[in-house]
Amino acid sequence: MINKDNNSKKLELDILDDIGPATKIHLIEAGIDSLKDLIIRGPQDVADVTGMTMEQSIDLCNKARIKLEEANIIERTFVSATELYNKRRKIERISTGSKHFDELLGGGFEVNAITEIYGEFGSGKTQICHTSSVMVQQKRTDGGLEGGVIYIDTENTFRPERIVSISKARNIDYVKVLENIVVAKAFNSAHQELIIHEIGKIIENSNIRLLVLDSAISHYRAEYVGRGTLSERQQKINKLMHMLIRISETYKVAVILTNQIQSVPDTIFGDPFRPVGGNIIAHSSTYRIYLKKAGKNRIARIVDSPYHPEIEALFSLGEEGVTDPV
Repeated sequence: MINKDNNSKKLELDILDDIGPATKIHLIEAGIDSLKDLIIRGPQDVADVTGMTMEQSIDLCNKARIKLEEANIIERTFVSATELYNKRRKIERISTGSKHFDELLGGGFEVNAITEIYGEFGSGKTQICHTSSVMVQQKRTDGGLEGGVIYIDTENTFRPERIVSISKARNIDYVKVLENIVVAKAFNSAHQELIIHEIGKIIENSNIRLLVLDSAISHYRAEYVGRGTLSERQQKINKLMHMLIRISETYKVAVILTNQIQSVPDTIFGDPFRPVGGNIIAHSSTYRIYLKKAGKNRIARIVDSPYHPEIEALFSLGEEGVTDPV
């Protein structure tokens, strides 16, 4: 696995005067062992594991954020639009493997953002995840970020053989590619949440630039059945999505998550398919991409974006993964 340089080491909890020996032990036992973990987990989690009041916990998380801002690890709270514009012009992106698909996204999957991909089975969601896991490891001139991947598999669809075939078709050393992909299989929603809680340790110690969650909703959909459980399910998904947002912004990684669809039977005109997860996932995702089958090809359409128009791109799936139609 690729190691990070010394300049990217985490800021320890001891930096904050408010954290004594006992509090530190409680935090570490809960998987919170850096200032980054503090702001990712948030005041509620910190209060739960330490016994602090919410006011104390909020104050602690705010101080952690100030320290990270001073160290230039996260964005400052107040910044001019000009400065933000100049930074966004240099934002890093990961190639999808297809020039058409890249153009749709303005250059590829964006770092510091969550890209949600949804569509019916066989539309290419998992193939995009596999291809991106290969592409992110390439040189920047080849559409990569020279970084590793954490791949959270909730549907048992990750296949190292596919990584090998994509790498071979692109003349890439598959041995190195496999070495830089950390796979975590989530067996239920609670296990999925635990993985997300502990993910900072892996990102912190390795040059992880891409986090894949395939799929985000699968376990919740299976475990929380019926209207009576809808509220609890949505609250858990909301918490998960906000953690992913904070992870992407704090660790400067691209997050790709796949989502399932459901059919709306009373639809008379238009597309009867809707993504699962409701407004929670819709509002939390930075970019939403809808995949549709088009014969042997696939169509990717941007459904929601802060600045992209609602346009489509045609791409194909082949031995090299995601590619342009011949």
